[in-house]
Amino acid sequence: MSKGHHVRTLAQLFRVLSDQTRLRLVVTLQTDGEQHVTGLCKRLRAPQPTVSHHLGLLRVHGLVRARRQGKLVFYSLDPARYNRACEAAAALLTPIAKPAR
Repeated sequence: MSKGHHVRTLAQLFRVLSDQTRLRLVVTLQTDGEQHVTGLCKRLRAPQPTVSHHLGLLRVHGLVRARRQGKLVFYSLDPARYNRACEAAAALLTPIAKPAR
């Protein structure tokens, strides 16, 4: 993967995660695993329409996937997309070596 592709991928990721609610959703799903909307609303202390709106945006950008079980919809991170985003960030955002004295 080229540096240019990493930059585009990261720019899109940073735009999506620039909202605090979306970032909190990703962190919650990353640490706690699959959740349904009601659980996410309680965890984030946010109303259901707000959480659903942000989950929808995360789904459109491919970071989150949904699974329906009866009337409940469960959300989780899409491992492939999430891992690619992390790899792109790691490849581009490597520390700069300190110059020798």
